[in-house]
Amino acid sequence: MAVKQELNTTFTKQMRTKSFFLFLMHYLFMIVIIGILLIADNFTYVTQNLKTKTGDYVYAAVSIFLLTIILYFYFLFENKSVLASGKMIGLLFTVFDLYIIASFLIGEMVNIYARPVAFVALMMFVLIGRKEAIFLNVVSALLMFIVDTFTGAEAVSNEYYSSLMISFSAGMVAIFLCEKAKTRFLIMLLGLAIVFPIDIIIAMLELSDVLRAGGSFAMFMASETLFMHMGYGVFGGVTSTVFFLALLPVFEIVFNCLTVFRLRELTSYDAKLLKKLKLEAPGTYNHVVMVAQLAEASAAAIGENVDYARAAALYHDVGKLHNPEHFTENQGDYNLHDELTPELSADIIRSHAKDGYSLIRNSHLPEFLADIALQHHGTMPIRYFYAKALKLTDGELNIEDFSYLGPKPQTKLAAIIMIADAAEAAVRATNSRNPESAEKAIRMVIEERMDLEQFSECDITMVDLTKIRLALVNCLTGVYHHRIKYPNIKYKRSEDGKTKGENV
Repeated sequence: MAVKQELNTTFTKQMRTKSFFLFLMHYLFMIVIIGILLIADNFTYVTQNLKTKTGDYVYAAVSIFLLTIILYFYFLFENKSVLASGKMIGLLFTVFDLYIIASFLIGEMVNIYARPVAFVALMMFVLIGRKEAIFLNVVSALLMFIVDTFTGAEAVSNEYYSSLMISFSAGMVAIFLCEKAKTRFLIMLLGLAIVFPIDIIIAMLELSDVLRAGGSFAMFMASETLFMHMGYGVFGGVTSTVFFLALLPVFEIVFNCLTVFRLRELTSYDAKLLKKLKLEAPGTYNHVVMVAQLAEASAAAIGENVDYARAAALYHDVGKLHNPEHFTENQGDYNLHDELTPELSADIIRSHAKDGYSLIRNSHLPEFLADIALQHHGTMPIRYFYAKALKLTDGELNIEDFSYLGPKPQTKLAAIIMIADAAEAAVRATNSRNPESAEKAIRMVIEERMDLEQFSECDITMVDLTKIRLALVNCLTGVYHHRIKYPNIKYKRSEDGKTKGENV
């Protein structure tokens, strides 16, 4: 369910130092938040608390520091892309800070069992990924246990241990079930599923008090407490999903994160850029919709993210909005390039890659969409205008003056869009659209890009290219399938009301 962005930079020593410094800064900020919560709760007795609980506070600060260091090394070894982005580090600690504040306040004002225990698990699963969410769920459970044990008021110790188990169990259930929840309504239903481990643990803890109750009145009071705490557990499970759904759009915008929910919004017919493309460049819009189908099939064939591929395909040509009338699919019988020099035409055509990058970035859309818009032609020559220029000159021409500026595809998804984009145009241009002709056209597209080393900077393999070729052949021959020629018949209605037809 999480949608991840690939990191294409080397994790340098400087980046490692910077990320470690950011972790320390966020750790100090977290300690300040906890301190403010404690002071606000016991403002009258601040001096007394500092004297009597100094050891506990120091122990809590050191324990949280150790958790922070462990967290840093986890990402250093398992997912450096988080450390390479200050934005992602900020996202990570912002989720933790909000969880600490909400859990502390709800625990003090309502009940310790009413906390949004699955909030961190849900946020991290959607914003970062499953593996990271599992680890961060453990960290969040330990974090609140430390806060409760060493900085909280005197309470029944069993409640703290029970809260630790509830946080861990509810978070894990949320992670395991969240992948099935593809809509916001199902996420709300997920909150009810989270309730089960919460209430089971509460029941096991409180049941012993019910059984130990001597008289009927004592048993009634113990049972009432049990059901009241289970009710708080229901509140905590549902609140986890309510907080998640309420804050997720904020995180998507502030940290420019690409989630399944946002991805669907960006690829809907009401998305701003796509709507503009449909109105101002209808030919390009139809082209990108077709390429999106091809990209989906290709991504599925090699195990890449299908939703990512579809989004990248829909946005790869938005740069054509700057000069839509200069692209063949948007022209009628008149070609504007007939009045231009080949050099100027090539410059206009190749500018759509850079224009698309700028347009996507200025619209505050995810960076990977902009990167693929910039890379989807690599450094390929614009053959039509290069050939036209050769006819008009006797001297030698620099082919780079008639080539896209790059960079070459940096990821498998960018390579998929490059191939699908060219394959759609190549097969559409052929007179014969049977599987053999389509396979030949697609093979030529791939081989041409291999000869020009367009895949040299991404990790796509020959096996991947073969699977992509076969997927494209199946998809394109399905689109451009053979249809029978319908006879022309003219229908007439006779005086008696019957309809008759005759060949024309």
